[in-house]
Amino acid sequence: MNAKRSYGDGCAAAHALDLIGERWALLIVRELLLGPKRFTDLRTGLKGISANVLSQRLVELESAGIVVRQRQQPPAGGMAYALTAWGLELEPILLQLLLWGVRSPAFARGSPLNVDAMVLSFRALFDRDAAAGRDAEILLILDGQAFVARVRTGTFEVRRADPTRQTAAVLRTDPTTLLHLAYGAASLDAALADGRAALAGERPALDNFLNCFSVPRPVGADRRP
Repeated sequence: MNAKRSYGDGCAAAHALDLIGERWALLIVRELLLGPKRFTDLRTGLKGISANVLSQRLVELESAGIVVRQRQQPPAGGMAYALTAWGLELEPILLQLLLWGVRSPAFARGSPLNVDAMVLSFRALFDRDAAAGRDAEILLILDGQAFVARVRTGTFEVRRADPTRQTAAVLRTDPTTLLHLAYGAASLDAALADGRAALAGERPALDNFLNCFSVPRPVGADRRP
């Protein structure tokens, strides 16, 4: 294994980049923010990463105290990777990077993304002003993975959930369709009609939820020629 590179700079920001600046490292953190995952699940979520590179990054992150291996509780069993308490502190940093990156004029908005990336985008793009006065709890089933999302008086939370949980509405779809629905590029009626999405329960609760997010304009979008 190659020796890990270092900037050799006394700045703490440089040291942070020594720890998480290698290719794929922060995306591995992203994949673990919503809970522990097995090696195979990490590879599924990170399209394009090789088994060798994933193994190397996990070793580096574990050595740095950012990731830990742990045995999963039954019925899952086996070993999984999880973020340490210190590793979890990277969430606001990663979400801020998401907000910064989405404003890039070169960012391809609407491109496909995986389940965890879609769910975390909700945390970053939640609009407190738009959510004022709204109250909704819905169950999202994204490619078979269940999450409960709750909006209440300008606050928001989303977490993994039991797929049988009772909520006002249940939306079954894929991450990319949900991306388009939540951020204004697709019609819910059209998605329901053509089978890209399925709704059970109260439509107003889902509408309330989908209206609580906004995407900032790209840098320079307001400039006049």
